[in-house]
Formats: sequence, structure tokens, C-alpha cells
Amino acid sequence: MIDILPFLVIGSLVLLIILFFFIKVLNLSGKDGSGTKNKKRKDRNAVLREANRKLSINPKDTGALSALADIYYTDGDIEKAYKAYGALLNLVAMNPDLDEYTINLRYGLCAMKMKNFDEAYKNLAIARTMKQDVFEINNNLGIIEFQRKNYEKAAALLRQAVAEKSDLPETSKYLGHSLYKMKKFKESSTMLRKALDLEPDDKESMFLLAQSYFEQSQSDKALKIFTHLRPDPVMGPHAALMAGTINLQLKNFNKAIMDFEIGLKHQNLTSDLAMELRYRLGNAYSNTQELGKALALFKEIRNINPSYKDVSDLIKKYSELHSNRNLQTYLLAPTSEFVTLCRKITQNMFKKSRVKIIDIHVNKNEYADVLAEISTAKWEDVILFRFVRTTGQIGELFLRDLHARIKDMRAGRGFCMTPGEYSEGAQKFVEARLIDLVDKQRLMDILQKSDRF
Repeated sequence: MIDILPFLVIGSLVLLIILFFFIKVLNLSGKDGSGTKNKKRKDRNAVLREANRKLSINPKDTGALSALADIYYTDGDIEKAYKAYGALLNLVAMNPDLDEYTINLRYGLCAMKMKNFDEAYKNLAIARTMKQDVFEINNNLGIIEFQRKNYEKAAALLRQAVAEKSDLPETSKYLGHSLYKMKKFKESSTMLRKALDLEPDDKESMFLLAQSYFEQSQSDKALKIFTHLRPDPVMGPHAALMAGTINLQLKNFNKAIMDFEIGLKHQNLTSDLAMELRYRLGNAYSNTQELGKALALFKEIRNINPSYKDVSDLIKKYSELHSNRNLQTYLLAPTSEFVTLCRKITQNMFKKSRVKIIDIHVNKNEYADVLAEISTAKWEDVILFRFVRTTGQIGELFLRDLHARIKDMRAGRGFCMTPGEYSEGAQKFVEARLIDLVDKQRLMDILQKSDRF
């Protein structure tokens, strides 16, 4: 029988040795992360000590400066890296072994972060002469060109940057802003939407996107964004002004009033913006026939700046309207009220007459034509009355159109009424034609008498 005891002893020893080495390996691997870090830290510190030692002997030691610059740049110590690369720049011309491209690139990027934009531009531009397809170069040069208001150059650089890396909001933002400044609104809106997809809280880009929509006559999209931005403490006042302006154009006068009032509640208003908000709010009130409120705003503006736009003329106009309800209706009321007043004037234009209104035609909000059969004890005729709503000057061409209309309607005579005035050419045109011109003074008399009809 074979004695197995020696084999058991040898096997146990082998197992113990294997187990010892296995535990040792585990311990080493468990310490690998921190051990590597500690080694790197020791290596870094050693490099720093050695580099500083060499520089104390020779301040122009390019190897030591390069080592320091690389460590500072990797650590994100921008100010120290900037100084180190700056020192290397002074030595590039005398040492062809230095990496001129990397030195210019990193010095320019450090200068950019320190907001030394002139230095950044100069060195990044030098780096770009060596490599033109580097994102960091094109992106930063594009931003600087934008800040310098060189929008075409900025757009060209930023287009290339976006092509190289399309997932950074800053690049899309500045490209969108540059395109907007170049009045390329369709391209601008595309890039601004992309920027907002990446950074939804960028209120400045949001405002410019709305402006781009507005410039493309996409009022609904623009209005939605401007309305959303009204409460913002920075963009809010301008957004309220734009929202109100669009609502004025859409004849949403009550909404426009709300927009302008929200704008005026902001604390950070410039004097110019506050004046414009008051001016447009006054115009909005005039369209809702709240002339007292409109006049108060226009007078407030006049007290601050008497020559602001046409406020003096508006005060004169609305003061007159405020004291004459019929004139107010004639110029400002909705079409239905205006037409009712025109019918009333037509029916009472001639004393002791019988009036039959045949046709009424309204041309937008500019004038209304009322065709009527008039019968009196001495005569009867078909007369076309044109009631003009503008306070401006009526010219010859307008009266030629009226004359043609009179012929088309087979009327025997025509009247033109305006709260404005007639040009010399217009007055000469009617001298040999059966058209009576009713100027502002006569119209005012007629409107005053209308209260008694």
C-alpha cells in the first residue's frame, strides 16, 4: 500500500502558495486606482519641481516651460497656463522644435476664457492658418467676429464649426444670431430652434426666434413666443412691446392694451422703451374709443418730450374727437356704427326730402359709398355719397375714382365728405363735374346737426 501522506503535505503547501499569491494579486488590484492616481500625482509633482528647478537656472528653458504649460492646461489652471504659453510664444521664433500650432491654439483658448478677446483672436487666427478644420478655433473665432459685429465672417466660421460639432448650444446660438443680423431670417430661425432644443432656457435666442418669425410674416408663431416672454425681467419689456404691436396689426385691441400695460409694469425699463410703450398704448386706447386714456398718455409723453413723434398732432386730434361724439364715431368706430352714421347723414342731408337708400358699399376701413334716391318738392335725383374716414389730403386720383363710380352707378350727382382737406388738383377736377366737395368744417357742422336728427 502506497503512503499518501507525503503527497497530501506537498499538495497543501502548493495550495497555500497559490492562495498567498492570489490574495497578493487581489490586494494589488484593489489598490490599483488610488495607487495609479498617487503615482500620477507624485509624477506630476516631480515634473513641477524639476521644471521649476530648471527655470530657476534658465527662465527660457523651453522643455521646462512646455512641461509646466501642459500640466497647468490639463489641470484647468487657465491663468498659469496662459502665462506659461505666453512665455513659450516669445521663444517660438528662436526654437523650431517647439509646437507652434499647439502653443498658439492653447494660448488663444486660455485668452478666450480670460476674456482677453484681442489676444485670443490673434493667436487663434495664427493657429487657423495651420489647421482650418478644428472646432475650437472656428467656434471661438466666430464668436469673436460676432462680438465685433462682423456678422458675415462670424457666420462663415460658425457654419464650419457646426459642421464639425453640432451638439453645442453656444455654436448654434451665435450662428443663429449672426444670420439674424444678416437678415437671413429663414436660416436664422432654423439655427435658433436648434439652439433652443439644446438649451431651452435661452431667452435671448427665444426672443430673436420670435423676431425672425415676425420678419417672415409668421405672426401667430411670433406672437406665441412674445406673449410667453412678457413676464421675463430682461426680455419682457421688449417682448410685451412686440406682442402688443402684432395684436394692434391684427386689430386685437384689448389684447394689445394688456400687452403694453404688462410692459410698463417692468422695473428695468429704459426711458425710450417706456415712451414707446406709452405711445402705442395710447394708440390702442384710441382704437377702442377710450380717448380720455389715450389723451392722458399722449400728454404724459409730451411733458417728457414735446417733439416725440406726432404726439402734439394726436393730442389736437383726439381732443377734438373727445369733444365731438359723432366725429369720434365717424373716424374711429367699428364699421357698423360708421355706416349707421352715414345712413343718418344721407337721410337728413336735404330738408323736407324723401330718401330711399339703394346701395351701400364699404371699402375696407377707408370710405363708404351710399347710393340714394332723393326726392324733394322741386327735384329728384340719384346721388352717390362718399364718406371718407381719413384726415389726410384727398387728391385728384381719388376723385377720378369717385367720378367713375358715379357713372357706373348711373347717379346724377356725387358728394365727397372728408374730415381732412382737398388738394388744389382735386378742387380743379370737380369744377366742371357734378361733384360737391364737403371739407372738414362743413362736415363738422353736419355732424353737430346730426345730434338733433
